[in-house]
Amino acid sequence: MEGKWCMLWYVGLLVLTLMESSYASLSPTGINYEVVALTEIKKALHDPYNVLENWDVTSVDPCSWRMVTCSLDGYVSALGLPSQSLSGTLSPGIGNLTKLQSVLLQNNAISGPIPDVIGNLEKLQTLDLSNNKFEGEMPASFGDLRNLNYLRLNNNSLTGSIPQSLSNIEGLALVDVSFNNLGGPLPKISSRAFKVVGNPLICGQSSGNNCSAVYPEPLSFPPDSLGDKSGAGGKSHHVAVAFGASFGAAFLVIVVVALVLWWSYRHNKQIFFDVNEQYDPEVCLGHLKRYAFKELRTATDHFSSKNILGSGGFGVVYKGRLNNGTVVAVKRLKDYNAVGGEIQFQTEVELISLAVHRNLLRLWGFCSTESERLLVYPYMPNGSVAARLKDHIHGRPVLHWSRRKNIALGTARGLVYLHEQCDPKIIHRDVKAANILLDEEFEAVVGDFGLAKLLDHRDSHVTTAVRGTVGHIAPEYLSTGQSSEKTDVFGFGILLLELITGQKAVDFGRGANQKGVMLDWVKKLHQEKKLNLMVDKDLKNSFDRIELEEMVQVALLCTHFSPSHRPKMSEVLRMLEGDGLAEKWEASQKVETPRYRTSENTPKRYSDYIEESSLVVEAMELSGPR
Repeated sequence: MEGKWCMLWYVGLLVLTLMESSYASLSPTGINYEVVALTEIKKALHDPYNVLENWDVTSVDPCSWRMVTCSLDGYVSALGLPSQSLSGTLSPGIGNLTKLQSVLLQNNAISGPIPDVIGNLEKLQTLDLSNNKFEGEMPASFGDLRNLNYLRLNNNSLTGSIPQSLSNIEGLALVDVSFNNLGGPLPKISSRAFKVVGNPLICGQSSGNNCSAVYPEPLSFPPDSLGDKSGAGGKSHHVAVAFGASFGAAFLVIVVVALVLWWSYRHNKQIFFDVNEQYDPEVCLGHLKRYAFKELRTATDHFSSKNILGSGGFGVVYKGRLNNGTVVAVKRLKDYNAVGGEIQFQTEVELISLAVHRNLLRLWGFCSTESERLLVYPYMPNGSVAARLKDHIHGRPVLHWSRRKNIALGTARGLVYLHEQCDPKIIHRDVKAANILLDEEFEAVVGDFGLAKLLDHRDSHVTTAVRGTVGHIAPEYLSTGQSSEKTDVFGFGILLLELITGQKAVDFGRGANQKGVMLDWVKKLHQEKKLNLMVDKDLKNSFDRIELEEMVQVALLCTHFSPSHRPKMSEVLRMLEGDGLAEKWEASQKVETPRYRTSENTPKRYSDYIEESSLVVEAMELSGPR
């Protein structure tokens, strides 16, 4: 018996340890502490081109954010924001990203001191802050980065001395602090490449440091002390030999480079990012056009940040202009050969090429090389619903009431096609305002099939990792990972509320000091018959009261807690068109929301359910506006 009690004690201790580790990365409100740290970094930076647009504090997981890379265990391992025209300062919040291995912020205009807390990042291997405007002294804590391999701080405005503690790091392969205002004695760094040129207080004549010893020039002549004893003639002979040898080596390099360029031109090869355009993956794409990488690179001005339209979990979308003048949207997949990257490419290509409908985003073509995956879509000049909800022309909202109603109808028609007219049927899994695009006539076009899953008619649901956007995730999907077409119906219901309120689902109600998500507040206002309070104030009472009542009822039917009591999208479309809503609504009032647990503490509100479930399941925002 004593042995059994000991075993139970060890098991209990193990369970407590696992629970503590699983909650360690979450704050008391269920928000990932790394999300908070990255949000602090975003706030301290000035981002003129909105490259950090999808860094949202309401997300539960940052692994889908642009320029952020995570390790297999879900921690942020790399932060890469080179050449993004960023300014501002670097927040000390970076010290809370304790699993960081790489930080690349070069070629920006970030100023202020380098945070001393960077020295706490024990796993950091690469730190590149070069070509910025950092000032102040180099943190002495850099000496604590025992895993650091590459340190580049060149071309900044750093002052003071180089920390002697850097000599404690054995694995340094490169230290470049050139072109700053550093001074003082140099530490004894074992690195073969220790660059300090361009620091007058170190390399000046009065400094006692021999800069050429730590920063060798590519070609150096023998010093006078080692010259030939025969005098000036011998010295001149050595100089002539050295000059001739260097000239010959340079000429040989030029010839080799010219031959390589000529050979590349003759064979019409790409030498940009080691791209081989002849690479042909085993994907049959039928009628789709295959674009050359060079053509898409030119169309997007070398994928300039100025042409970014939006970003998602698997890539960035650029505006481009083809050789024939056609304006397109080019989605460049990131980390395509990492987990999910190639699957994402084949999923989007195969699904979207099969789904052809006026309310679905049409895929025009693709580009596939050994190192790149790109998708080409028609450009949607009016952007996304989320982007246009707050836009005005001559003091009037761009999306007036009738347009919002038409957007709801168009989106419903697109989803009906995916659910009931495709074979096999398709589940979108991330229906929200940011993923509904608007063409020239403001017709709704359902975009971003990156999270879509094919469903055979014999299956009723698929079980996957929970992915979506907080506030849009259906409760059954959040708790079990099982998605079905009813998951899309739930997301469509939240979309209707976004169209009515003009706000994001998680933002609605905060202005009135309400706790919880949009759905809970709308239910409350509906019960109190105060629907006017939820309508977008920008509409200035310019809406149809009867249509408002009908859209709210449809939204509440779509967001029923139990998926079995939600209507199909074809029924939703008919109800929006004025057929069968009264009967469906009356029947729904007789249905009692089922209890998923027997406990008396069962969440009664959707927001409570999210708060409780977020501690068990990580919900990620993987797709942004296309």
